[in-house]
Amino acid sequence: MEFNIKVGMKNKLEKIVTDKDTARSFGSGAAEVFATPMMIGIMEGASLECVQPYLPEGYSTVGISVNVKHTAATLVGKKVWAQSELIKVDRKRLVFKVEAFDEDKKIGEGIHERFIIDEEKFMNKLK
Repeated sequence: MEFNIKVGMKNKLEKIVTDKDTARSFGSGAAEVFATPMMIGIMEGASLECVQPYLPEGYSTVGISVNVKHTAATLVGKKVWAQSELIKVDRKRLVFKVEAFDEDKKIGEGIHERFIIDEEKFMNKLK
């Protein structure tokens, strides 16, 4: 099946950091700053949303690889966002350059890979 997905597609996803988004709340650290798993989550979300509108009904993507660095801390109440750019398409494997920012600086960057799935077939294999 052909997919209408092309290198260069971009997306941005943003949120305000809440107490629930902190390393302490998430259990990934003691500090009350934006948690690395939450940063990775918005990076994955930006990548998912980048291509989802271009997939046929019944298809989606799943994350298969994340290689990112969380380079700066962000306090509760700050706006954060992730930018995702599709940099490689290898049949059903999609590779994204991802970056995260807060209101003051870049806070993370890396590479994220996703795989296009037929949702019904994917779920049936798990049963």
